[in-house]
Amino acid sequence: MKKTFFKLLALTFTLAALDLSHGQEIQITSTGVFGKKPIPVAMDGFTGEAAEVLRFDLYVQGFSFTTPDAAQYIIHGSDSGNVIGTVTDKVARKVILSRSYSGASLRRQAHSFANEIVEATTPNGKGIGLTKIAFKSQVAGGHGEIYVSDFDGAGAQAVTSDRAIVAKPAWVPGRLALFYTSYARDNPDIFFHSLSSGQRRVFAGYSGLNTSAAVSPDGSKVAMILSKSGSPNVWVCNIDGSGLKRLTTGLEDSSPCWSPDGQWICFATKKAERRRLAKVSVEGGSVQYLNTAGAPSPTEPDWSPDGKWIAFTSMTGSFNICVMSADGSIAPQVMVQGENPSWSSNSRTLIFNHGSAGRQTLSVLDVFTKQYKDCHRMMTVGSNSQPAWAR
Repeated sequence: MKKTFFKLLALTFTLAALDLSHGQEIQITSTGVFGKKPIPVAMDGFTGEAAEVLRFDLYVQGFSFTTPDAAQYIIHGSDSGNVIGTVTDKVARKVILSRSYSGASLRRQAHSFANEIVEATTPNGKGIGLTKIAFKSQVAGGHGEIYVSDFDGAGAQAVTSDRAIVAKPAWVPGRLALFYTSYARDNPDIFFHSLSSGQRRVFAGYSGLNTSAAVSPDGSKVAMILSKSGSPNVWVCNIDGSGLKRLTTGLEDSSPCWSPDGQWICFATKKAERRRLAKVSVEGGSVQYLNTAGAPSPTEPDWSPDGKWIAFTSMTGSFNICVMSADGSIAPQVMVQGENPSWSSNSRTLIFNHGSAGRQTLSVLDVFTKQYKDCHRMMTVGSNSQPAWAR
């Protein structure tokens, strides 16, 4: 039984190694959209944890730190007891933000200030400092557990204790609840887990593979991969488990994700012995293939909340995070080495994992400047992977 499971796990979680006989290479083409210059800021007055939080939050949202003479904005403040800060626009020669925080930890205050800086200095900016992620953490020789933490890795807490193989955490939008895959019952089943009440139950426990749950943006439906009818395919049902419907009939379907309007499900599949990305209507019908030319063996897609972008993993000699426009007008662009990308609510920042097979690290990437930082606040021991950003 375990041999069968590991074969299915390799198929779905590793998602078919690249067919090297085709010798494809990723072509990097400048589009003017990615690789933009970051916003230069100068910061003084903050120390220790507050300064660390501000620098991390702003860097992964498109800012860089420089001298006051070269800065566009001057960030000044203090963290003696509470965070107090101002932001001065050097061009306009005026203070555009002045805040004083209290009633929360110094770390949370610094995240809140970073959020307000983003929103005050970038068009339609949306701060991500107070958001959460879920991920898998695994020590050498262990099965791993699902953890939840702040987006930068701080405050990580185990939310499962299955002592079995676990994988693919997925948030329920707007709720403190997760779906994930576990082998706790000696079969890869999908579990629902409420973080607020602690309630846990089997959501999909059919014979064969049950994995990769993805909840629709309005929280009403769940897409997932089931092999109950033979091949691993995309299925969809209501959030209560009713109305189960098979949407695809391919041989190796995997990694479903939703369009922001809830009308389409993007997923990875195989056609003519090549890995492809495709989409299918939530109502069913014909599968439409996406053009990922230049990024071979695409898998693990994630659709940005604003609907403009699809991030995915391209598998060549190494794993690469790629981003393309959802409408196909901008070809896939390589961002950085890594896998398992997940969008934040601001539709510009991704979290992903990278590293060796036994020591994966979570990192946060600003797509438009290509700046990224490792989540060095991660206090879990072992390999951290398969991140999912709460929205």
